[in-house]
Amino acid sequence: MYVELVDETGQVPSEIIEQTKEVLAFAAKKLNLKESTEMSVTFVDNARSHELNLQYRETDRPTDVISLEYKPDESEFFFDEDMELPEELLEEMDPFIGELFISIDKAAEQAADYGHSIEREYGWLAVHGFLHINGYDHYTPEEESEMFGLQEEILTAYGLTR
Repeated sequence: MYVELVDETGQVPSEIIEQTKEVLAFAAKKLNLKESTEMSVTFVDNARSHELNLQYRETDRPTDVISLEYKPDESEFFFDEDMELPEELLEEMDPFIGELFISIDKAAEQAADYGHSIEREYGWLAVHGFLHINGYDHYTPEEESEMFGLQEEILTAYGLTR
């Protein structure tokens, strides 16, 4: 999987950037995504996170990670409105699945609050957002159990334990 990483803050250590790429590629293999899959991750500060959270979620506060899922639209590729294509073909034509925005301020706060390493927190946020982009959610207890269980399984297998 190809991950484009942007550090808008200029403060994220190169080791965290590399770890983020690696843990997302690891998670993509766990979900059996194609190697051609693409996504982006942007590291932001709390001010930018607040702005994005208000814009996309209508929530007036910063948050730790914002996940924006991308679904290709048939109209981007064809002019015939009556033509429907299988989802697999659309994915092959446009392998971009979405983008994450991770707040470095929230990552530092939460690592301290939860008593684990900053590496673990960045990994947790990246995998959490990645799972949202891939259709997982935690609105119900069942969904939460499934998503958080898979998230912990991925992080543990990768080596980011508490």
